[in-house]
Amino acid sequence: MTKTFDAVIVGAGIVGAACAMEFARDGMNLAIVEKDEIGGGATAAAMGHVVVLAGSPAQLALTRYSQLLWQTMAGGLPREAEYARPGTLWIAADDEEMQEVRRKDRIYREHGIPCQVLEGPALARIEPALRGGLAGALEVVEDAVVLSQAAAQFFLQHALTARGTLYRETVTAMGSGKVLLSSGEELHAPVLVNAAGEWAAELTPELTILKRKGHLAMSGRFPAVVSHQLVELGYLKSAHSSTLDSVAFNVQPRSNGQLLIGSSRQYGVESREVDEDILGRMLRRATEYLPGLASVSIERTWTGFRAATPDKLPLIGPLAEDATVFAATGHEGLGITTSLATARLLADSIAGRRTAIPIEPYLPSRSIGEKRG
Repeated sequence: MTKTFDAVIVGAGIVGAACAMEFARDGMNLAIVEKDEIGGGATAAAMGHVVVLAGSPAQLALTRYSQLLWQTMAGGLPREAEYARPGTLWIAADDEEMQEVRRKDRIYREHGIPCQVLEGPALARIEPALRGGLAGALEVVEDAVVLSQAAAQFFLQHALTARGTLYRETVTAMGSGKVLLSSGEELHAPVLVNAAGEWAAELTPELTILKRKGHLAMSGRFPAVVSHQLVELGYLKSAHSSTLDSVAFNVQPRSNGQLLIGSSRQYGVESREVDEDILGRMLRRATEYLPGLASVSIERTWTGFRAATPDKLPLIGPLAEDATVFAATGHEGLGITTSLATARLLADSIAGRRTAIPIEPYLPSRSIGEKRG
C-alpha cells in the first residue's frame, strides 16, 4: 500500500516532534514514524536544560534563537512539562576559570544575553550548599529547564490534532521521496525528515553521526536549597573533547527537592548498561562541589546516547545527494535546547521564507571532516 503526504518525519523525539508541530502550523499533511515510545531515547534521558552556549558563533546563534522560541511558547506548554527559568551558574573553581567567566560574560553581553559575574562571596550567598572557597560564577539568567519528554509529547499531539498521522513502525529505508516501513507500506512525500537521532546514519549513511554515551542520576530529597542549574566550567572542556571519556559537575534542582545529577561522556561504547566506574566518578565529582550529596541516596540511574557531529554543530537541512531528504539530527547535548530552532529553520527554508538566522552553518553539505565511529 502507498500513501502520499506533504512530509514524512522519521523519529518522534523532541526534534522530530518539534518539526511535526512546525510543519502542521504550515498546513502540511504529515506522517510521523516512530517505532518506540514518543519522546523516548535521548529525549527521555536528557536533563532538559535550555541553555545558551558559545562554543562557536554558529552554536551561539542557534542556541540563543531557540531559547527565545522556548520563551515565546512557554505560556502554552502544559503544566506537566514543568518549564521554568532558574538560570545557570557557570562555576569557576579558581582564578584561571574566573578569567573564562569574564570572557563568557563579554561575549554574552555583546549578544544581548542577560548575565552577571558573581565573585566568590556573592556565589556563596545565593547557593550556600556549594563548597566554600570557589572563585565565583557567571549567572546566565534566562537559561531554562523543561521536562523534555512531556514537551515532545505535547509538540507531537499538536501535529496529530492538526494534520498528522502517526505510524508505530520501523523504517527500513528512506530516500528519493519515499519511506519504506517494515509492514511493506510506502509513504511518499517531497519532504522526508531524518530526525532519528543516534540511528540517523543507519537510514542516511551520508550523515556524519557519532554516538556519545551519557549517564544521569536522580538523588533523593536534598536537605538544602539549590535554586539554579549548577555547572562547572570544566563541563565545556569535556563537551568539546572528541575522544576522551569525561565527567563534569552538572546538577539541576527539581521541584520536589530532588537533584538531577550529571554529566558524563563516553566514546566508542555500544552498551546501554550503567558503567559503574563512570557513574562513580560522576557522583564523586558532584560531591566535590555539593558536599551535602554525600549523605543523600541515589534513587535512579540511567544512560542515553547523544547523536553528535565532529564539529559540534547539528545537521539541519537538505542532503546534497538527495534533495528530498532533510536532516534534523546531530544535536548532541543540545537537542532539547535547539529543537524549536531546528524545526523553525527547516519549516522556513522548505516554505521559501527567509530564516531568522542563516541555515548555512548547519547544512549537511558543509565540510566537517571524516566520519568516525
